[in-house]
Amino acid sequence: MARAIDLLSRREHSRVQLARKLKPHLGPDESVDDIDRILDQLQEQKLLSDARFAASLVRQRSPRYGDLRLARDLRERGVGAGDASAAMVQVVGTEAHRAQAAWARRFDALPTSAEERGRQGRYLQTRGFSMDVITQVLAGKVETID
Repeated sequence: MARAIDLLSRREHSRVQLARKLKPHLGPDESVDDIDRILDQLQEQKLLSDARFAASLVRQRSPRYGDLRLARDLRERGVGAGDASAAMVQVVGTEAHRAQAAWARRFDALPTSAEERGRQGRYLQTRGFSMDVITQVLAGKVETID
């Protein structure tokens, strides 16, 4: 329990993440059921919340990443579909504006060649932006927000 509270005091964790981090520290007389019991207690005390974790992750990463990447990151960390959907609703700004901002931090000018277009498109694609949004950004059709 102390190790779990120590981990939660540093940052939010999903239930799956916390279980994964606690598992290597099981004593010889402890089982996975003990971890589940501890996690249940933490949830009852409102110290562990997948919804709060999802909101925190989305708030931190949404300026740099697209909706596809955010949704994948939440799935990988074991956040349920309901909590993930609720967190995604809280994303500030449209995906196109976030993609434009991410593109502008990295590149100075719109692509002039197919090679440069591919390079810039791949950059945005690895950040989890949809192809429709990438096409708009690389065509210069997204207005910047100041």
